[in-house]
Amino acid sequence: MSSGRHPDPAFPRLHGRPGRGWVNDPNGCSFVDGRYHVFFQYNPAAPYHHAICWGHMSSADLVRWRQEPIALVPRPDELDRFGCWSGCVVEDRGVPTAVYSAVADEGARSVVLLARSDAEMQTWQQGRTPVASVSHDPAVTHARDPFVFEFDGHRYAIQGAGHAERPGAARILVYDCDDLDAWTELGPLLTIADPIAARVAPAQIWECPNLLRFGDRWALIISLWSRVAGTDALGGARYLLGDLDAPGGQPRFRPAVGGSLDDGPCYYAPQVLRRGGRTLLWGWAREHGRAQVDIDAAAWAGALTFARELSLDGGRLVASPAPELALLRGDVIDTHTPITASAFEIELGPDAGTASLRLLEGSVQHLVTELPRSRPPRTVRIFVDGSMVEIFTRGRPPVTLRAYPRAKTAWVLGVQHPGHVTAWTLDG
Repeated sequence: MSSGRHPDPAFPRLHGRPGRGWVNDPNGCSFVDGRYHVFFQYNPAAPYHHAICWGHMSSADLVRWRQEPIALVPRPDELDRFGCWSGCVVEDRGVPTAVYSAVADEGARSVVLLARSDAEMQTWQQGRTPVASVSHDPAVTHARDPFVFEFDGHRYAIQGAGHAERPGAARILVYDCDDLDAWTELGPLLTIADPIAARVAPAQIWECPNLLRFGDRWALIISLWSRVAGTDALGGARYLLGDLDAPGGQPRFRPAVGGSLDDGPCYYAPQVLRRGGRTLLWGWAREHGRAQVDIDAAAWAGALTFARELSLDGGRLVASPAPELALLRGDVIDTHTPITASAFEIELGPDAGTASLRLLEGSVQHLVTELPRSRPPRTVRIFVDGSMVEIFTRGRPPVTLRAYPRAKTAWVLGVQHPGHVTAWTLDG
């Protein structure tokens, strides 16, 4: 979390981002030396996606975050001179190693570079030699966001890929990388020609893939990129559940079902961390509904979500708030009157009925979200931190929203049965 109070009431001070600059995709989620480490796409100079570095934060408890030194930086005259884009962190022969997309120009075509660190992940040595270059697949103009996994005693990597101008080209490429310094492209792990993938995840390019096992099923997480009327369109994050096999040593994924990881309008590019039998997840919450002039004045944009925990539930992949978030709870607050706390949690009991959350400015109320009564009745938890609104309904995808309080703004909860509501201030 950032230190002290931020001058912008919309700033999410508990979510771990720096006080200024641009933030997007979480990267390199890992656990080293007793601390959780989350890296992220970061421009410290301005609230724009430009000259992207890897920012770095760490926490011992998933709720109190410490800013660490910037890890990776664009280097003049190197393959990452335009930006160090998304990737992962793995241990390679005992050394923490970042595997990332290096972008050399405005065309956003990338190669994969490695960067190796000291044991505490404070100092990084960025490589110069690509371990994976532009794909040989003629249907691919862009491949990016490497993610490394293990299967049947071997190490592989995947990248999201597709064609920036051609519908129906989205795919996941897979590579042999037992030797992390020497990758061999093995063709597509999955393409959008698969009817289940086409229905669940329509896009021109699949980005930010994660591949992980849940029991006897494998889950593939992807984010959806398309170009609409000359503008980049981000279509949210999806998951596919299915089977993974490797005939002839070439992994292939066969999806059986799929769905949404978050039903909000601004959630994108999640990354997982497996540790101690748990699967944790962070995503990027981009700005949504805030004028650029206000973003410029605030000098910050983007945030990462709170930590979520992924699990299989009835054949679906579901995300719930990390239990550690309860450590943030402070005083119980009265929801019968406007809420002026900068950060708070509301828990609606299963019999609370229909509900709404609004921003109150003077005498005017602006609707943030409506929560219809769920059938069967389910508990709903709402986390608000500045402009971040994260809603969790048991058995349903979360909903990530943005709403922008001002200096004299309050929040108003409307609920059918107020006796079934509890709320707390949140403070790290």
